[in-house]
Amino acid sequence: MPEIIREKIILGIDPGTTIMGYGIIRVDGTRIIMLDFGVLKLNKFDDHPLRLKLIFDKTLSLIEQYKPDELAIEAQFFGKNVQSMLKLGRAQGVAIAAALSRTIPIFEYSPRKIKQSITGKGAASKEQVAAMLQRLLLLKEAPESFDATDALAVAVCHHFQKGTVETGKKFTGWKSFLTANPGRVK
Repeated sequence: MPEIIREKIILGIDPGTTIMGYGIIRVDGTRIIMLDFGVLKLNKFDDHPLRLKLIFDKTLSLIEQYKPDELAIEAQFFGKNVQSMLKLGRAQGVAIAAALSRTIPIFEYSPRKIKQSITGKGAASKEQVAAMLQRLLLLKEAPESFDATDALAVAVCHHFQKGTVETGKKFTGWKSFLTANPGRVK
């Protein structure tokens, strides 16, 4: 018989340097309760390091407010634009750094794994993911931003996967992160 989690708070992050989505859920027994979700809009700031600082600050603020037990984050996907990939990696890195600074375990999931976990289809559209989350979390109306629903999807995916090392990469501190990612940090 699977172990029932009594209570756990999961912070989900959809990283981005233009818009960062976040979603916080509480797992209470077998129920999933949405606590908060939204976006951090960064497109009005031209300075990339400032955007990274704002991502770090917002992630820390969410951690201080909700005291999550774990952080689940969308992993990078491979694209053709190297500069966009580098910027996305930095955004992901500062969100991870914020969680690690508070000793919160980190779990990464691919976009395909997240969509498959929520809808049953790894190639599901953002609209399908949002609609399924609306039903799963009993939301009265669909969230306005797909970045926010993507972040909620990451958190719900993590819950469905039970945060096992086999399905998500778990990092318990800088040392484990660096060991698992030797080429990502110089």
